[in-house]
Amino acid sequence: MKAYYHLPGLFEFYEFYKAFLPIFRDHREYFYDWCNIGSIYGAPGDCIWGGGRVGFGDADPKDVAALMKEYGISSRLTFSNSLLEDKHLYDAKCNELCELFDNDDSVKNGIIIYSDLLLEYIAQKYPNYYFVSSTTKVITDFDEFVRELDRSEFKYVVPDFRLNKEYEKLNALSDKQKEKVEFLCNECCYYGCYDRKNCYINVSRKALYDNCEDHICVSPDAAKGYRFSDAMQNPGFIGTKDIQKVYMPSGFSNFKIEGRSLGSAILLEFILYYMTKPEYQLKVREEIYLDSSLDLF
Repeated sequence: MKAYYHLPGLFEFYEFYKAFLPIFRDHREYFYDWCNIGSIYGAPGDCIWGGGRVGFGDADPKDVAALMKEYGISSRLTFSNSLLEDKHLYDAKCNELCELFDNDDSVKNGIIIYSDLLLEYIAQKYPNYYFVSSTTKVITDFDEFVRELDRSEFKYVVPDFRLNKEYEKLNALSDKQKEKVEFLCNECCYYGCYDRKNCYINVSRKALYDNCEDHICVSPDAAKGYRFSDAMQNPGFIGTKDIQKVYMPSGFSNFKIEGRSLGSAILLEFILYYMTKPEYQLKVREEIYLDSSLDLF
């Protein structure tokens, strides 16, 4: 059994992955043999179907698709906007994206989705995708989470990170249900947040070019921004030892790493921590840092 990581920044960190993926392929000995890359997810900055995070990905979609095809990695388009209406379904750019990534016959690509309206539209028009129920639904009730797992439309379901440690209930899931669970590992959001859904709604509005004010985070530490060291102290954090000793033995194998808006330097730290053997972390860091084409900061 392997752990499959779903990594951020399909469009946002294209240049980073162009440098990293050859290292991962050519020096597999640097990385834990119990894990692999399950997918890379993201959306272009001008994608109105996007959600979750304010998009800034500006890589050419054709280049992105070619890179993922070269390395046999599943691309996931992050279409988690929660405010879509019928009129938005015919957006030319989003449909062009769907058509481009729907044509890859070497690996099955996916859609991270919130809207059932959009799901039905894509499933009918672009039938080759699998679907991932987005964590932006903020599913914190375990019974609701189980109902989402039982929906046949979804290959994976990402619950709110506050369900990560519900061990007794998680272990009681069937094997089929466990195969569909994808845990969000490194969330730094305030564990007691009561306003998380409104944060995601604000992002959805911005994706639709609504000139709304920024969402004001209710976290007492909001001014600090994202810090991986703080995320590690979050009660919902899932670390490598948890994955190896708790989740994998219980039948869970899919783990999402957030970070589309955080920058490639922090993405590198995630990859070093979650995937890279300690004795090779410096080698990987040097390979990336010495790549003169990358602007990590």
